[in-house]
Parts: sequence; C-alpha cells; structure tokens
Amino acid sequence: MEIQKLINIIKRHPDYDKVGMILCHNGVVRSTSRDGRPVTGLRVSVDEDRLRSVIEKHRQREGIVDILVDIAADRDLKLGEDVMQLVVAGGTRETVIACLQDTLDEIKTTVTHKTEYFQGP
Repeated sequence: MEIQKLINIIKRHPDYDKVGMILCHNGVVRSTSRDGRPVTGLRVSVDEDRLRSVIEKHRQREGIVDILVDIAADRDLKLGEDVMQLVVAGGTRETVIACLQDTLDEIKTTVTHKTEYFQGP
C-alpha cells in the first residue's frame, strides 16, 4: 500500500484542474481495541460489490472529483501495518472533508468487517 500512488492517480484525472484539495486517510493497526484490550493484529474482510457501490455513490457528490481506496483485505496484519488508505479529491475543503468522513464511516460500517487478535489472558 502506498498512498502516494493513489494521489498520483488522482493527479492524472481528466478533471484534476477542478481539485482544490486532496485529503487522505491512512488507517493502521493500533495496539489496543476500542475497549482498551491489547491487540496483536487484525484481519479485514471486504464486501467488494458494496465497496464499489459506496465509492460510486460518494463520487457523485457535488464538488467531488474522485475517490480511491485501498484496503489490505484477507490477510493477517501486524501492529503498525496499514489497513486502509482512502483518498478524496474535490473542489473545496468543506466538500472534501465531509465526503471523506461520510465515505469512511460507510465503508467501516457496511463494507468491511474486522477480526482483532487479542493477547492471551
């Protein structure tokens, strides 16, 4: 996973002249779960059809030029490894920030499922 590759793809978009902001999310495996338990790693599964649908829906938003995502699916990830990279490009920061937030939330709630691996008792 290389976020710069996604940015470079955006920069070659035919409507790149309309871009005023590129915003990136880089999710990584952290050492604790949301409830504070120690984590040793995780695995993410992805509903690819649903992912395409979510991305296409948010690409249609006013002022959005493109959205790209890369998810490290179906493999065991260790602490500190990249899980998901999401890049949103659009005309204004208000539009791009809102789109990234909404797209990320929808991906995490309807597209991906993560299995965290915990340390022993």
